[in-house]
Amino acid sequence: MKTFTPKPDDLTHEWYVVDATDVVLGRLATQVALLLRGKNKPTYAPHADSGNHVIVINAAKVALTGNKLDKVLYSHSGRPGGLRRDKYADLLERKPERIITAAVRGMLPKNRLAKVQLNRLHVFAGEEHPHTPQKPQVFEIAQVSQQAK
Repeated sequence: MKTFTPKPDDLTHEWYVVDATDVVLGRLATQVALLLRGKNKPTYAPHADSGNHVIVINAAKVALTGNKLDKVLYSHSGRPGGLRRDKYADLLERKPERIITAAVRGMLPKNRLAKVQLNRLHVFAGEEHPHTPQKPQVFEIAQVSQQAK
């Protein structure tokens, strides 16, 4: 039996929309990373860029468990003195997109392909998104937060 290696003509990039309302951050990040890498396709290969575009809506309504509201998200600009410290509670109000993007970035492999795959992630704090002409498929995450019930 021969090993299947996808050719560039075999690779397609579908669009999916994921609703983050009352979904735990870690569960959301793992499912989104799975879609970004293309592991839901039978033509998946780790070295090939077979990932999908993923739109995450309602990022401001994501569920954080435990003491994550007190947790700090660090980022560095690369310049001297460029270290930023932002609490998740502040980010959830101001820029919830950064929380989801950082969580998904941690789930992706640490290589050159991860940057290409992360560019296909589109996160929006509200319900609306400008990608309706692409006709994204709805991807349902069944398990929601226990606190939301």
